[in-house]
Amino acid sequence: MSDEHQVDIYPSMTVEREREAEKIEPLQLGKRLKEIRVAHGLTLEEASKRTGLARSTLSKIENEQISPTFQAMQKLAGGLEIDIPQLFAPPKQIRATGRRDITRIDEGKPHPTTTYEHELLATQLTNKKMMPFKSRVRARRFEDYSDWIRHDGEEFLLVLSGEIIFYSEFYEPVNLKEGDSVYYDATMGHMLVSVSNEDAHILWVTAS
Repeated sequence: MSDEHQVDIYPSMTVEREREAEKIEPLQLGKRLKEIRVAHGLTLEEASKRTGLARSTLSKIENEQISPTFQAMQKLAGGLEIDIPQLFAPPKQIRATGRRDITRIDEGKPHPTTTYEHELLATQLTNKKMMPFKSRVRARRFEDYSDWIRHDGEEFLLVLSGEIIFYSEFYEPVNLKEGDSVYYDATMGHMLVSVSNEDAHILWVTAS
């Protein structure tokens, strides 16, 4: 197999990685405390009983009216069953990007190789954190590959039709039939071969 085919054999090897710039926001201890209390499903009264701090004190801390002493932070951490550093961790910001991409049946982007006939899905989206694609497994023998396939990330595989043998360098080969699936570390060498009469079809999802 040529180097070109070996490099391009797997579309999952081209998954793009998106790194969002981290923004440093001012510490809002009161907001963080309320977030933790609500996540625990506690009212101010219940949190007061757990921590030994007065309800009015907790309310003032949450509303940034007073700053807790170190002793108060110890009581908060003990009562809420968290570590003190968690009080200073910035709250996670969840932002909906509204991204969506529909791929109609047989309208994916073809990506043929010597061992697979890939159909790339959701190709209009860039900087994806996962790469979904369907494949027809052409390979019929272990020897059809010049080397193990390995790349960054983790991978999920679902057999849509037919039967395959899933080879991996740290485990014994395993037969997978329609409806069977496997999730694995993609840095571990792996490869597939069809063993059914017709070439097997699979769904692959690679996450970076």
